[in-house]
Amino acid sequence: MNRTTTVLSPWRQRQLRHTIKAGGVIAYPTEGVWGLGCDPWNPAAVERLLALKQRPEHKGLILVAASVQQIQFLLTPLNDAQRNQAIQYWPGPVTCLLPDVAGQIPAQVRGAHSSIAVRVSAHPLVQALCDAVGHPLVSTSCNPAGRQPARHPWQVRGYFGAGIDQLIAGALGGQNKPSQIVDIATGRWLR
Repeated sequence: MNRTTTVLSPWRQRQLRHTIKAGGVIAYPTEGVWGLGCDPWNPAAVERLLALKQRPEHKGLILVAASVQQIQFLLTPLNDAQRNQAIQYWPGPVTCLLPDVAGQIPAQVRGAHSSIAVRVSAHPLVQALCDAVGHPLVSTSCNPAGRQPARHPWQVRGYFGAGIDQLIAGALGGQNKPSQIVDIATGRWLR
């Protein structure tokens, strides 16, 4: 049995795929806080997520993946040192800023940046979500701009109510704060 079927039933996988492919926004637990997610290649979904968060597009968003294979297309154009540096942190709670040298991520997701923030999650539910849709998802903290990230489902509902299409039940992964961020091009830690 693969990790997707151990965490999400086949019915739940189909429901989730349909919601994401139809432009839905979901809320789910991550390593440290609840996240909001959508299909990064669906402009209407990204726009909706940004509006829910009241987040300006120029700030950009994070992608989360189930495995290094899901983001291999972003690693291939990098040099060996950059690729190896990123891979050493994954799976885990470290987000890497990867140069998007081939422009493969929509500007709406990258924001005003030439790089994209990417994390390969170790959280079984996050992995199952990405496996179920077959590609990385947008993953941003589940809170309106300027508010504390949600750490409980009741906070998610309080912030967004019916604004989200699905709330995926599960437990946080044990981290006390959002993921650390490292710029792979410079080696500088940003958070």
